Amino acid sequence: TRKVLSWRLSNTMDAEFCIEALRDALMRYGTPEIFNTDQGSQFTTPRFTGILEERQIRISMDGRGRWLDNVFIERLWRSLKYECVYLHAFETGSELR
Repeated sequence: TRKVLSWRLSNTMDAEFCIEALRDALMRYGTPEIFNTDQGSQFTTPRFTGILEERQIRISMDGRGRWLDNVFIERLWRSLKYECVYLHAFETGSELR
C-alpha cells in the first residue's frame, strides 16, 4: 500500500521509535509480503530487521542516497513540510505532535 499505516515523531536517529511504528502497523494491518525502507541506521539495526525476518517479510531497501527509489515517501515529506511545518513554525517537537 502507499498509505501511511503508522507513524512516530523523534528528533533522534534511534531505532526505537521506528520499531514502535512497525509493531503498531503490523498489529493493525497484518503482515505484508514486502517492507521497503531506505538504508537509514534505524532501519538496518538487527532489532528492526529481526522483526521483519521473524514474520518472513521480505526486506527491500532503496539504494544508498537514491531518493528517487522511493519518490512516493519523498513527496509525502515534501508535502508535510510545505503544507504544515513551514507554515506554522513550531517551537518544539511536542507542539508539532
